[in-house]
Amino acid sequence: MITPDNAIDTRALLAFYAEAGVDEALDEAPVNRFAEAAPQPSPPAAAQPAAARAAAVPIAPAAPRPAQAAVPDEAQAALARQLAAGAATLEELREAMASFDGCNLKFTAKNLVFSDGNPEAALMLVGEAPGRDEDIEGRPFVGRSGRLLDRMLAAIGLDRSSVYIANVVPWRPPGNRTPTPQETAMCLPFIRRQIELVGPDYLVCLGAASTQTLLGVKDGILRARGRMYEYELGPGEPRNIRAFAMLHPAYLLRQPLHKKQAWADLRALKKAVDG
Repeated sequence: MITPDNAIDTRALLAFYAEAGVDEALDEAPVNRFAEAAPQPSPPAAAQPAAARAAAVPIAPAAPRPAQAAVPDEAQAALARQLAAGAATLEELREAMASFDGCNLKFTAKNLVFSDGNPEAALMLVGEAPGRDEDIEGRPFVGRSGRLLDRMLAAIGLDRSSVYIANVVPWRPPGNRTPTPQETAMCLPFIRRQIELVGPDYLVCLGAASTQTLLGVKDGILRARGRMYEYELGPGEPRNIRAFAMLHPAYLLRQPLHKKQAWADLRALKKAVDG
């Protein structure tokens, strides 16, 4: 039986919540986190102890508050396209994304999860959005699904030094929820520019969201996987590259019986890259 005094059970319960992606407490009434806090009146000087008044020191100014949440409108989308197009390098793109306030996921995430791996690699993998572990470390695919992805790559002789990894959405949605279409649309110019700057020869879309967003595929991932597609890099480098749709490692953790299809896709990818 769990009681308030049972520290072992409490820690286990908190660990369960963290594993499930629950990282925020809810109150009985809604709270506007972006509203300015009302100033608290200071007690009269006479009410303060003399020693406290003598030892009082100036208080440093508070850190600047984050910008107000933006309305995801066409102006913000146009700004995202402008910032993405103006980035000439991956580092400039990272800085542009860090300065962009048009996606409200930025205000709830801890870190911008930009990329991992080798930007000179011929193979680029793109997932949907970061999870809790990725948000903490600021790198994509470092949690359970990331460890499975590492094993999948190792099975065909690859590792993170020979691939480049990113996500369509670079900020973690609260509670690991699915990004909304508006949030995905706001981030789409950035991932397209990121793919263009890397200029891989092969693109792997991990999961249905990445496949449908980047390749324009309407089918679910079980029907889309196992096929080869073409992806147009963009005006900066007008050429098409070969693209693959594969099952997301997180899906394989939930549905391990589908690892057979994933292995077949990995073998096809290995054959294409070696050929």
